[in-house]
Amino acid sequence: MMLRVALILAASTLPTFAQADETPTRVRTESGSVAGVQEGALVVFRGIPYAKAPVGDLRWRAPKHVERWKGVRTVDKLSPDCMQGAFGVVPPGGRHPVAEDCLYLNVWRPARAARKLPVMVWIHGGGFVNGGSSSADSTGEGIAARGVLFVSFNYRLGRFGFFGFPALNDEQSAGGRGNYGLMDQIAALQWVRRNIEAFGGDADNVTVVGESAGGISINMLLTSPSTSGLFDRAIIQSGGGRDLVRRRTLTDDLPGALSATTLGSLFARSKGIEGTDAAALSRLRALSAEEITSGLNMVSLLLPERALFSGPVIDGRLFTETPEAAYAAGRQHPMPVIIGTTSSDLSLHTAKSIDEAFAAFGSSAALAKELYDPQKSGELKRINNAIGADRAMVEPARFIARSMVRLRQPVYSYRFSYVLDAKRAASPYGAQHASDVPFAFDRLNAVHGAGVSTGDSAMAAAMSDYWVAFGKAGDPNAGGRTSWPRYGEDEQILEFAADGFVRARADPWRRRLDLVEALQNDR
Repeated sequence: MMLRVALILAASTLPTFAQADETPTRVRTESGSVAGVQEGALVVFRGIPYAKAPVGDLRWRAPKHVERWKGVRTVDKLSPDCMQGAFGVVPPGGRHPVAEDCLYLNVWRPARAARKLPVMVWIHGGGFVNGGSSSADSTGEGIAARGVLFVSFNYRLGRFGFFGFPALNDEQSAGGRGNYGLMDQIAALQWVRRNIEAFGGDADNVTVVGESAGGISINMLLTSPSTSGLFDRAIIQSGGGRDLVRRRTLTDDLPGALSATTLGSLFARSKGIEGTDAAALSRLRALSAEEITSGLNMVSLLLPERALFSGPVIDGRLFTETPEAAYAAGRQHPMPVIIGTTSSDLSLHTAKSIDEAFAAFGSSAALAKELYDPQKSGELKRINNAIGADRAMVEPARFIARSMVRLRQPVYSYRFSYVLDAKRAASPYGAQHASDVPFAFDRLNAVHGAGVSTGDSAMAAAMSDYWVAFGKAGDPNAGGRTSWPRYGEDEQILEFAADGFVRARADPWRRRLDLVEALQNDR
């Protein structure tokens, strides 16, 4: 059964009537006027609500349109990020606030630009349990300064964003359910289509950019039959594309993958809530936000069933199959794509010996050893990292690139191998997962401060220039940079290389990725 997005979101249809007001910092949206701030050559709007606060009875419901307000709403501060558990090192200024009332977006635009700017929309990563639009590595200053309009937003995370329960399934039998965080993303992108021209953006020229969970989200949106027309181009950074979205469903328990509904019922029981009826659901909705979040962050995510968290699921309505199945069959929405990974990307490979590391390759184990350890170093950590990254990120990116090429779409593939000069000793295996984000957004100084070298800055400028050129016209080539060839039968990639150069070449990992592809197909 396929449902249109507008129906799934259970929101009334509103006309597009956002308008620019008299000053560059004031804009009239469909819900009312907002006043941002001018910061140098940019105008910034921080904390615009794109949906009602998902609290109280709206917890675990599809996002609803914001009610109109009177007067002018000042939007000069980032909203809290969506509710989440603490993770990682506490930054010098402390952690950004979190709250259940978090469905807000931010807009950066050049102050003196003509109307109809290309629009780039960021979907943050964080494993669907952490992250937010407050992160310094991906705010919009660097992108907007290059002549585009940049949007970032929050979406519900953890058990707020991805949750199943029998009474919820009954309550929402006619609409979308389970994947509330992805519904938030859809609502934000619909808001952009309806309102962004009032900010000087081109509603018909929207590129989404996502990394890690944000990239996975783009894969979900590209392969849902109900999300056609949300955006025009995509940049997928380390977004997997195969089994990072497991074959977990909303209601059906599968071998090794309990359903979201079963996990939700177990979570309720862990909080002393027995039963699965409407009364039990009311007690769940009465739990504090901290109780819903307890025990869940990027570490516990590695054991999703012990953490009682499903992540995105196949719900049978909004998402009817895994991205992998859709890409394999060519059922994704066709559009131009940039796709790639870092050189030492996310890896969960934990073999205890060299023989165990290569055992999965079967009769090809000897060839795998030759390709993954050409120097015969026997360095298990390096080998584990390379095999795991190839299985989780690198080969899946190639799989998606090939699928889009079969649909005759422009595809540009990359590998990010560069490591900050100051970080090289701590990153002996290459560029780590998510290390490319502040380069793509030209935000190195905001993240690393005085530790940024001239070479680091040059690499960030180059990468950001490619991203913005693609966002403007669907082709990253402009401005005299190294030519980035379209991906095709010769499988040329653009490498942001460890030595500080940017070069196009045939993928040097092609043979080892062929071995990984065989493993993926034999699962």
